[in-house]
Amino acid sequence: MSELPHCPQCQGQYTYQDRDMFICPECGHEWSGEADSAQADDGLVVHDANGNQLADGDTVTVIKDLKVKGSSSVVKVGTKVKNIRLCEGDHNLDCKIDGIGAMKLKSEFVKKA
Repeated sequence: MSELPHCPQCQGQYTYQDRDMFICPECGHEWSGEADSAQADDGLVVHDANGNQLADGDTVTVIKDLKVKGSSSVVKVGTKVKNIRLCEGDHNLDCKIDGIGAMKLKSEFVKKA
C-alpha cells in the first residue's frame, strides 16, 4: 500500500484518494497530486475566480466592474485582457488594457477565456 501525503493545509494524516484528487476529512481541503508537482517546479501558482490555473500569456475576461484608482475610468465587465503575466503580491496579474494602459489586477476578478 502506497503512502498518502499529509494535507498541505492542516497537515492532517488521514487523507484519502478519490480518483486523481486527494481529500482531507479533517478540514475538507481537496488537491490533486499534479498541482503539487507543478507548484514545486514553478513556484508561483495563480487561479482565476473559477479555480482554473492561469499561466503567463493567457487571455482572461474581467467578471466585475473595476474602478481604476486615481482615475475616473472603469474597467467594464466582459473586458478581454490578453497576454497576462503572473507576479507576486496581492495584485498578482500584470497586464495592459486597451484604452487604460498598464495595470495590475487581482486574479479573483477575472476568469480564463
